[in-house]
Amino acid sequence: MMETRFYRLVDIIGDRKREIPAIIPVSARTWFRGVADGRFPKPIKLTPHTVGWLSTDIERLMDRLMAEAK
Repeated sequence: MMETRFYRLVDIIGDRKREIPAIIPVSARTWFRGVADGRFPKPIKLTPHTVGWLSTDIERLMDRLMAEAK
């Protein structure tokens, strides 16, 4: 059985100051616009003040983006 993992926003778009590389190199604004218009997956509320994205959703998004780039 696979363990469910969650990505936080900083894990997805990275953070130059903290030297966290981006999985998907877009700004936070672009990311949330993509979530709002359905291009990117919707987050899951983990706590009242914390959201995350399922690793499987992010992996599917990466596969789709790579296929579109071909």
